[in-house]
Amino acid sequence: MGFKTTDGLMRHLRNTGISITGSTQKRQLMNTGYFHGYKGYRFFQNSRNRLPFTTYNEVYATIQYDSKLKALFYEKVMFIETAVKNIALESILVNTNSENIQDMYDKVVGSYNNAPMDYTSEQRKKLQQNKLNLQNSIQSSLAKAYRTNNPQITHFYDSTGCSGVPIWALFEIMTMGDFGYLLSCLTYNVRDDISRRIGINVSSDTDRQLVFKYIYTIKDLRNAIAHNSVVFDTRFRNIDPTRPMKRCLQQEFGLPYVNFKSIGDYVILICYYLKLLHVSKTEIKAFVREFERITEDYKNSVSSRVTAKVIHPDLTSRMNTLKNYL
Repeated sequence: MGFKTTDGLMRHLRNTGISITGSTQKRQLMNTGYFHGYKGYRFFQNSRNRLPFTTYNEVYATIQYDSKLKALFYEKVMFIETAVKNIALESILVNTNSENIQDMYDKVVGSYNNAPMDYTSEQRKKLQQNKLNLQNSIQSSLAKAYRTNNPQITHFYDSTGCSGVPIWALFEIMTMGDFGYLLSCLTYNVRDDISRRIGINVSSDTDRQLVFKYIYTIKDLRNAIAHNSVVFDTRFRNIDPTRPMKRCLQQEFGLPYVNFKSIGDYVILICYYLKLLHVSKTEIKAFVREFERITEDYKNSVSSRVTAKVIHPDLTSRMNTLKNYL
């Protein structure tokens, strides 16, 4: 027999130095899964960096910590996605002076013909390729929405009086990744307009890339939450922050560094957006305090050896800097 029953997995854990016993822990192992649970949470960021668990209580506490972080972040991340989409949508409609998707391509998306005067032929070709990739991506999204009978899209294709899907309806079906790519394809002037409407500090953002770079960063977190992947150790991180991404937050909060290698930096980025979007100080501080409470509860549930690997040593000071700024 090549597989192990739950009892067999418990014996295997005990044989590898993890104390686990009794019906409660057996149920916890069954509910969280050996592969999703134990094997997913036994290391920090990569499989070479094993966490020094000695009891299943520590494993389960880590899974619970991760679940509570996802529950805490979900509402805020969805709020930010919706708000930034709506701000960007208004800017695109105003700058296009139309709700027609083709007009958007022609007027506010970078291409070979509307590239900055100092662009080389290769840079112009890259803009044009990005525009073609964007058009292809949008057409695929619309085709999928129509194929799956999404009423937000079928309405426009199945009504004889409609001349096509408007930009605002497209935004309703866009994933956060697609939204980030659209932002990256917009002309400098429109990215500048959206950045200023949101309130992003553009002093260090000469190319106006923060507006989509930060969306890509939040998108990685959002997707990890949506797919119930591990978030506490930021293994979902797919982007190396650029100098402007670091400098913006460092200047804003008075931080010595930002690198998105620990979950605290994502708390900082979320708070930055909540503040830009005029969420009350009371609500933002409550969010930070809840993050601190969840983290403190976790620290009290595991050994100091586990804490030393999971909780960044300057997390407390960074959160205090954040709260003082707020």
